[in-house]
Amino acid sequence: MTKITSLPADDRTCGWYHLSPPRTPTPRHSGHSEVRWCIVGAGFTGLAAARQLALHFPDEQILLVEAQEVGFGTSGRNAGFAIDLPHDIGAEDYIGDIEIAKKSMQLNLTGQSSLKELVSQFDIDCQFKHCGKYQAAIEPRGIAVLDAYRRGLDKLGQPWEMIEEQDLPGHIGTAFYRQALFTPGTALVQPAALVKGLADSLPANVRLCENTPILDVEYGDKVRLTHASGSITANKLILANNAFGMSFGFLQGRMLPIFTYASLTRKLTREEQARLGGKPYWGVIPADPFGTTVRRTPDQRLLIRNSFSFNPDGRSNAKYLERFASRHRASFAQRFPMLPEVTFDYTWGGSLALSRNHTSQFGQLARNVYGALCCNGLGVTRGTATGKLLADWLAGERNTLIDFLLDSPGPNSNPPQPFLSMGVNLNLAWGQYRAGKES
Repeated sequence: MTKITSLPADDRTCGWYHLSPPRTPTPRHSGHSEVRWCIVGAGFTGLAAARQLALHFPDEQILLVEAQEVGFGTSGRNAGFAIDLPHDIGAEDYIGDIEIAKKSMQLNLTGQSSLKELVSQFDIDCQFKHCGKYQAAIEPRGIAVLDAYRRGLDKLGQPWEMIEEQDLPGHIGTAFYRQALFTPGTALVQPAALVKGLADSLPANVRLCENTPILDVEYGDKVRLTHASGSITANKLILANNAFGMSFGFLQGRMLPIFTYASLTRKLTREEQARLGGKPYWGVIPADPFGTTVRRTPDQRLLIRNSFSFNPDGRSNAKYLERFASRHRASFAQRFPMLPEVTFDYTWGGSLALSRNHTSQFGQLARNVYGALCCNGLGVTRGTATGKLLADWLAGERNTLIDFLLDSPGPNSNPPQPFLSMGVNLNLAWGQYRAGKES
């Protein structure tokens, strides 16, 4: 029997969650259930896997278990970029091996197109805007990144537009940046609203049980999961809970739960919107991976996301919120000096499951246990795609994307503690310092 030693514990201050359409959580699981399929984790990956399994096996019940409320956890806490393009930060041109890049892009587009179709089919109110993204730079090192990425996009045959300093205010209002690379394929979403809408539109043969943290698991011919109010016996278990997969006994010491932090302003008044200028909604990611992500949302709020912490147990730590809120305030003031009176309504943290070799885990983990884990910061599109494809594979399908994922070596091993925490924290501190004005 494997005792689950770490359970999700996110802060209660996520702006996306509180501003998304309210919904009534489904009842927690109680008593004992015996099912063929049980999925743990109702984020983008788990929802996609449950939906696709239900379509493959319409006469079977799929049990989907979530430790918190849908939309409250990681999937509802990201910056809301459904990104299409690959971005290999370890490659000189940020594209790397062209065949791997093409497959990565196919995966991202698979996830993005699936989400777009579901948003349209079920009329999900999540501010879905297929408006592209800007990758912006202020430091010379960032300008060099944009130039290298432009060359990589040319190699991949993807469109781009380089926007110079004097023209950027017409796009994003602020004159802070020196240059930006615009790519048209990204969609922007309100992530908590999207994941809630996906949960409320699941097929009838998916039973979703929220607020049901699993406390221990027994593996064997069948898998038995125990929680505070009962148990579940499943023929097949699918883990879609990212770094918490380590608590279930898999990929231990191979994933890194990194938290990043965001703040969201109050709504801008009409006069403030006019003062800001630029397009009515947009998204900016930094050229430096340790820089600041910025969004202007369709409901006229501004998002600032930067700063990182390494939380090995995958749980939120309140000590970081106040510290990073002041950093967000400074980043906001640099970019939007024309809006000194605009305040933040919300500040929150959210986790990423990263691996040192930037690869994910897909396929069989043990007898009767399968997983799609470690999205490396691409949970919206990659999580959706891998959840869907894992269900296809379990239903007996094969294609080039499934083969690509099965052939992945998966996350590599991390150094042991305490060296791991020392190394990760030093790397995070150095990266944020080196980002300079882009932080």
